Amino acid sequence: MKDSNNHRTGNFLDFMKTILIAFFLMTFHIQATAAKDTIRVGDFSNAKAGELLPESWEPLTFEKITAHTHYLVVEDTHTSVIKAVSEQSASGLIRKIRIDPKKYPIIKWRWKINNVYKNGDVTRKDGNDYPARIYIAFEYNPNDVGFFEKVKFYAIKLIYGEFTPIAAINYIWTSKAPIGSIIENTYTGRVKMIVVESGKKKLNTWINEERNIYKDYLKAFSGKPPLISGIAIMTDSDNTGESAVSFYGDILFESKQ
Repeated sequence: MKDSNNHRTGNFLDFMKTILIAFFLMTFHIQATAAKDTIRVGDFSNAKAGELLPESWEPLTFEKITAHTHYLVVEDTHTSVIKAVSEQSASGLIRKIRIDPKKYPIIKWRWKINNVYKNGDVTRKDGNDYPARIYIAFEYNPNDVGFFEKVKFYAIKLIYGEFTPIAAINYIWTSKAPIGSIIENTYTGRVKMIVVESGKKKLNTWINEERNIYKDYLKAFSGKPPLISGIAIMTDSDNTGESAVSFYGDILFESKQ
């Protein structure tokens, strides 16, 4: 098992793998304001098998983490999906897009994993890996923070040219945490981990998921959500030193039924 200190030393890199994942989702984003019932954020089923990246998605990598998870469009059950292979590695795919969670509160997706991590533990930094996760980032709003927090956000903006998001939700598949749990990320309180699936019972099976992001944000942060700034998928195993093979199907946002 890799020494987690190689990657998790409490420095800026650690912050990057949690809330600063969302920083990449903030830049050059697209405003999703069309009058329609569904936004196809991850239109993976229309990609071609063999492609490295689906349309509008980009790779997300981290400085000093040289072992990256491999993503590829493959065909599974006659449909194009994203396959992720992680070998003691960490990286993701991101889509930069602005969505109003009040207008489009419902997120739907499907995923499948081949295994969970023996040492995975959402409550520990050295167990902070997931065979599958959906990352939702929310825009920074100066009206939602105090003076000292504003100073911090503006300092980051001076360095990187953009505000980091004010918060993020991770929908995760964990090794053992109870389904439905909302757990504060081990690196920052601005990221909440929501356990959607847990354990081995549903391995090697496509699972359809549906969440109300608006309601989840209210529960996680006790306040109304700002605009969504982007979406990421990530399969990582750098902390546990293990490996995983996972699959992601289409990701949709829908208006209220």
